Amino acid sequence: MDIETIRSICTSLPHVTEDIKWEHDLVFSIGEKMFCVTGLDESPVSASFKTSDELFEELSNLPGFKPAPYLARYKWILVEDISILKKTELESYVKESYELVKAKLPAKIRKLITD
Repeated sequence: MDIETIRSICTSLPHVTEDIKWEHDLVFSIGEKMFCVTGLDESPVSASFKTSDELFEELSNLPGFKPAPYLARYKWILVEDISILKKTELESYVKESYELVKAKLPAKIRKLITD
């Protein structure tokens, strides 16, 4: 898998925007809140995303996963090489992150993006 796989998964979700932050990270957001981040110039391709409390603890203890730098306190996980995942696993993690972030958006913004 590559960055285009991540882009395809993220942009298939409603109301997603993408932009480049910190000069080298591709960031996917809902309601201006990020839910998935990948490095543009990294090899192997890594990805970070928000998880539930339970999944954060589980994934943090698996090889190839670690708490995401700067975002771990918000239950973000870094997958150091996305090729260790099946595409369906990555889709599941990204969709969960999207839903977790979307649920925490202010009501006014959630109302604007409700399908």
